[in-house]
Formats: sequence, structure tokens, C-alpha cells
Amino acid sequence: MSSTTVAVDETRHSSLVPMIIIGVLFFIFGFVTWLNGPLITFVKLAFALDDVGAFLVPMAFYLSYFFLALPSSFILKKTGMKKGMGLDLFVMAIGAVMFGQFVTMRVYPGALTGLFVIGADLSLLQTASNPYISILGPIDSAAQRIAFMGICNKIAGALAPFVFGALVMSNIGSFDKQIAAAGSAQEKDALLAAFAAKVHMPYMVMAALLVVLAIWVVRSSLPEIKPSNENSERAIGHAKGSLLSFPHLWLGVLCLFVYVGVEVMAGDAIGTYGQGFGISPDETKHFTSYTLFAMLLGYIAGLVLIPRFVSQQKYLAFSAILGVVFSIGTYVTTGYTSVAFVAALGFANAMMWPAIFPLAIKGLGRLTEFGSAFLVMGIAGGAIMPVLFAHLKQVYNFQAVFLAIMVPCYLYILYYGAAGHRGGQHVKD
Repeated sequence: MSSTTVAVDETRHSSLVPMIIIGVLFFIFGFVTWLNGPLITFVKLAFALDDVGAFLVPMAFYLSYFFLALPSSFILKKTGMKKGMGLDLFVMAIGAVMFGQFVTMRVYPGALTGLFVIGADLSLLQTASNPYISILGPIDSAAQRIAFMGICNKIAGALAPFVFGALVMSNIGSFDKQIAAAGSAQEKDALLAAFAAKVHMPYMVMAALLVVLAIWVVRSSLPEIKPSNENSERAIGHAKGSLLSFPHLWLGVLCLFVYVGVEVMAGDAIGTYGQGFGISPDETKHFTSYTLFAMLLGYIAGLVLIPRFVSQQKYLAFSAILGVVFSIGTYVTTGYTSVAFVAALGFANAMMWPAIFPLAIKGLGRLTEFGSAFLVMGIAGGAIMPVLFAHLKQVYNFQAVFLAIMVPCYLYILYYGAAGHRGGQHVKD
């Protein structure tokens, strides 16, 4: 056996344990994040809210990324990756306890605070894990590794609505009728209190599992990788300077902002979209899972095609074109067919994050951690666009509003995949 073969085998073996650990973390990201879809329907009923009030769920969750991503980079520099993620998982457990307790008490601001804490801790995990997995191997094949993480993420995301539906939202359609038929305010309040309390135990169990996971990560053999050493400024025209010297980063921040917006619209807002056609909550509570299944197929396609047959930037541009086509499909059809086009956007969206993130941090060197933090701040797009949709659909046709939000976002993603990712760089793809 040649020394080259031995070196390759050792590299694969040394990457296996980190890949498994980060894969487990991405599973947690997915499960917690994609609970937001069914939670919108849940809080709408439990707290007697309209659509605008219910869409504060993703807003509180995703805004935390904007406020906490940059501080997270400073925390990680102080604690290191393992201790930082362990601490973060423990605090996330506290957020889960807060959410479960405040929902049971039917205190909506407190429940939103719990979601904000969970999202804030996920921002630290995202700030650490995404650049870590990007530079665990060659940067040009990072989309493939992130796609594997995405599969872990979306399997959990696809399971989350079914688990939450079975534990909390079973027979929600008949329960809605019971609320409408309640003879007095006291009877209605008692029914809603009992319904809200169903979320308590699942979130307490989640908190306990997060604590166990925190201990496991801290005691694991996860190695520390310094992004500044691994992601050097090679192939970048502005070799050494501030983050302002890297236009491709800032164009990437905006690209992630609009991408997460369309991802959340296709995943979390699909239930509300389906209800616009009169489809019952008993059916729409599972719609998020359909989007996630489509994303799984997209990740599998990405794993096969990138980088062997197509570059990550060209696949990004193709995905954006597909997003435009599917968005138009939502508008020119109705009912279940239109909902199917929304779910199909999951396929178009799947490889966008895996492609955008490594393209945006390429060559940042010593600034990789801070650049990654700004990119994670772009996740706030998931807070803005669904709420914008909820507001505008009260005045305009909900299908037209959906189209008007989605198409411009996909066109910008197309621009970044075709040209924007080269901003400030003096190399060809």
C-alpha cells in the first residue's frame, strides 16, 4: 500500500468522528428549527391568535440569530469549540424549559422568550459548526459535506411535525370545533388550558436530552480546528485586510438572508398557505414534512452531483432557476397542486445553504470566524419574510403575495451563484 493511500485513509478516519458529532448536532438543529411550522398552528389555537400574532413564532426564533451571532463568535474564541457548544446545548435546554412552562401557563410573551433563547443558542452552534464542517476538507467540496449535514438536519425536520402532531396536535380539527361550541368563556378557557398543557412534557424531555448531549459533546474527542489556519486567503485579490475587503462575503450575507427567508416560507408557512385554500388543520399540520422530504431528495442529488459533475456555484444558480419556476407554479395552480409546488421548493432550496456558505467564507483566513458570524446573522431573513407574508395576505391575494416575495429572492440567489460569489476575487471558478 502506498504512503499516499495510507495518508488518504488516515484523513478519512480522522474526519469520521467529527462528522458524526456534527451530524448529531445538525439533527438537533433540524428537529428544533422545523418545529416552528406546526408551532404556528399550535399557538394560533392555544393563545387564540390571528395569523400575524402566530407568525411571531418564527420571528422571535430567527431574530435571535441576528442579535446573537456576532457575540457567539467572541464566545467561541474564549471557550473553544467543544466547551462553547456544550455550554450552548445546556442553555438551549433552559430555553426549552422556559417555552414548555410559559405555554402551559399561557403566557405568550414568555413562550416567545423561550423560543428566542433556543434560537440564540442555535446561532452559536451554527456559527461554530458551519465553518468547521466547511474547512474539515477541501473548501471546493464543502457543499458535499454540508449536504450530508443537511440530510441529518432535514431527516430530523421531517420527523418533527409528525412527532409533535402525534404528541400535541392529534385530532386538532375536532378540538377546534369543541372550542367553537364551548358554552361559556370559562369552558373555552379550560379547554385551551388543557390543550396548551400538552406541550409541557415533550419540551421537558427535550430539555433533558439536550443536557445529556451537552455532556457528551464536552467529553467527546472532537478536535479543535482553527479556521484562520485552514481557510487561508489564497486566491483572493485582497490578501490581508478587514472584512470590508471581501465583497463576496457581504453579497453572501444578503444571499443567505433571502435564502433563509424563502426556505422558511416553503417550510414553516406552507401550513398557513394550505389553509388559504380551506384545507383543514388536521392535514396542514403535516405539510412542513412534505417540504422537508423534498429537501432530502435535493440533498441526495447534491451529494451525487457536487463536485464530481457540477461545481457548487453552478448548482446554486440552477437551484435558483428551479425556485423561480416552482414559485410561478404555486401561482398558476390552486388547492393541493399549488401546495405541492410550495413543497417542491424544498428540492430547489436544499443545496443553497451548502453552496452559499462555503462560497461566502472562501479565503477569509483569520477573519473566518467573524465572517461566519455575519453570515449566520443573515438567518434573520427567516424572521422577516413570513411575517411580511402574514401582513400582506390580509390585504392582497395570498398566492400573489407568495409569488411577489419568492421570485425576487430567487433571482438574487441566481445572481450570487452566477457572478456575485466572485466579488473581489481574481480567480475563475
